[in-house]
Amino acid sequence: MNWTDERVELLKKLWAEGLSASQIAAQLGGVSRNAVIGKVHRLKLSSRGRASAAPSRPKKTAHSGATGKPVPRTSGGRILPQTVGANALNTALDADAAPRPALRPSENVVVPISRRLSLADLTERTCKWPNGDPLHEDFHFCGNESAESGPYCTYHARLAFQPASERRRQR
Repeated sequence: MNWTDERVELLKKLWAEGLSASQIAAQLGGVSRNAVIGKVHRLKLSSRGRASAAPSRPKKTAHSGATGKPVPRTSGGRILPQTVGANALNTALDADAAPRPALRPSENVVVPISRRLSLADLTERTCKWPNGDPLHEDFHFCGNESAESGPYCTYHARLAFQPASERRRQR
């Protein structure tokens, strides 16, 4: 496809109006979005107007009139942190947000007392759940009797192998 003078002028006009590269490509016809982006870069078109369909976004901070410094946003009497740059994805907890309900076990849970076995003391029938940091002297394994179907005792097997429906609910 050749970029004629008329098509380049139309590209400049649509770009200045704030249309996206996809919208411009659709209006020009016979040209891809990437071709529009490439031509925009070669023409060094950087300033853009706002598209009329795009709603304006409210400001996150208000500026005090005299100083021009940002005034902190508040929620429920708390000052919320400002989101700038790399912190823009961090979210502040809202004071009015409902707390997540605590998961309650369906049965009584009994946490086993660890037998504190070393690696050399483990057998086929002992729980191999690690406790502590392997680089420290007090590192040990649970050592309680393991279930026939796996390497862990009943308690540690529940921790290690959660049903898929339970994992989805926790997210």
